[in-house]
Amino acid sequence: METSPTRIPISATEKNIVTIEDPIEYNLPNINQVQVNPKAGLTFSSGLRSILRQDPDVIMVGEIRDTETASIATHAALTGHLVLSTLHTNEAVGAIARLIDMGIEPFLITSSLIGVLGQRLIVKICPYCKESYTADEDMLRRVGIKGKVLLHGKGCSECRFTGYLGREGLFELLLVTEGIKKLIIEKAPASEIKAQAIKEGFRTMRQEGLLKAVDGITTIEEVMRVTQEAE
Repeated sequence: METSPTRIPISATEKNIVTIEDPIEYNLPNINQVQVNPKAGLTFSSGLRSILRQDPDVIMVGEIRDTETASIATHAALTGHLVLSTLHTNEAVGAIARLIDMGIEPFLITSSLIGVLGQRLIVKICPYCKESYTADEDMLRRVGIKGKVLLHGKGCSECRFTGYLGREGLFELLLVTEGIKKLIIEKAPASEIKAQAIKEGFRTMRQEGLLKAVDGITTIEEVMRVTQEAE
């Protein structure tokens, strides 16, 4: 979130970067990290208020969980801070509805939100027992794949006979364009916002996953399992 996009890299040595986390899982050099402690009265919202008095350039909020935190984070973005945070939703588009449900006015969202990155983890095909196979025609037809040789793992001691070894991320990036802003102001349902985003080149996690299946990184079955809630 911020008032205007920036292409300047985030540098911990040149910018005042402050985080508020629960818990602090990794210690990052040159970054001021704050641990949430509700028993001492240090919550996301109270900590965020204090952080704003320290003239930060970048604020990283571990998670926006309530209306107060969402409101403070939004207003911080409106006043020129770069705010990075997480929200628990099924897909990137759902973050907009989540903010509205928390009481953030649509016009404030359009003024402060640059983009939303949705992410999931998939397991990769085991490289030790990877082999080509004939996929089910009905499944290929449903996902729009044809004329492609697909791979899967037959199972071996390296992958404990599961056919999978290691993980990789699936991502979808929703950019808040003028077309998306118009729909947010109108409080359009997530399905309409998603349809508009796809017209503008947005690629869903399932589409991203199917490309990875075609490239032999994972299987169609794994992509469908991981993304079923996001479609």
